[in-house]
Amino acid sequence: MKQTIRFLPYLLTAFTLIGSTNREPATVQKTDKGQHSENRIGLQLYSLREQFAKDVPKTLDQVRDFGITYVETHSTYGLTPEKFRAELDSRGLKAVSGHFSYERCRDDIEGVAREAKILGLQYAGCAWIPHKDPFDEKTCREAIDVFNRAGEALAKHGLKFFYHTHGYEFLPYDKGTFFDLMMAKTKPQFVNYEIDVFWIVHPGHDPVKLLKKYGSRFELMHVKEMKQGTPTGLFTGQSEVTNNVAVGAGVLDWPAIFKAAQKAGVKWYFLEDESPTSVQQIPRSLRYLENLKL
Repeated sequence: MKQTIRFLPYLLTAFTLIGSTNREPATVQKTDKGQHSENRIGLQLYSLREQFAKDVPKTLDQVRDFGITYVETHSTYGLTPEKFRAELDSRGLKAVSGHFSYERCRDDIEGVAREAKILGLQYAGCAWIPHKDPFDEKTCREAIDVFNRAGEALAKHGLKFFYHTHGYEFLPYDKGTFFDLMMAKTKPQFVNYEIDVFWIVHPGHDPVKLLKKYGSRFELMHVKEMKQGTPTGLFTGQSEVTNNVAVGAGVLDWPAIFKAAQKAGVKWYFLEDESPTSVQQIPRSLRYLENLKL
């Protein structure tokens, strides 16, 4: 029998399967065989990058009006971290995670830590490894070293480092992929991962199998839908932004993905929509997630 697991990013009360409510926004509780877990969903602000480039306060108003509480950053759009944090705070928005450039993670990790602390982040990570196609072993091993050093440095500040999957790291390597090499050589105590479901399917892999394989290494997830007919089996880490559609309107098996994510112990889910119609699609995605049946 299917149950309705409600991901409520925009309601003040959280529906729980155990028949109670609590007042913490965007928190959903599920009991499963006696185990108690929470699922939290927010928005990756890159989804509104064009709007932010024009008007930061107005765009943050839009985020709030979506009913979003939790966000993941990727820029402060010309504002100081202090000013951006003040804008978030004034709207009741909480930045949980943030993306920083590979170069800053490599060369300025103390600066990343300072900015992350100002923004109130729990996680600071990297979403792209600069490389020439095709991605190769030398670049992969260099990134592994960068990630281990960055993760150890951030841990001293009480922050968690992560790498966000982007497709090219699934090129075949040895008996697996470069991503398998990353998992084997990055230190679990210092390096976490953010699974972007779109960028797992794009190179032709299965996010459910990957979540089962690596479990708790994935603490974060990007909830990003793929349009029917999107080319897959590619290792470029690039796709037309119009291939992002509202969650539930594409080809991905979200009930199976969320089941696997919950079992793996994913802690935070960030909706990301890179399409030019993200403002229209985000509310539809939120409605789908609210009523997702597992």
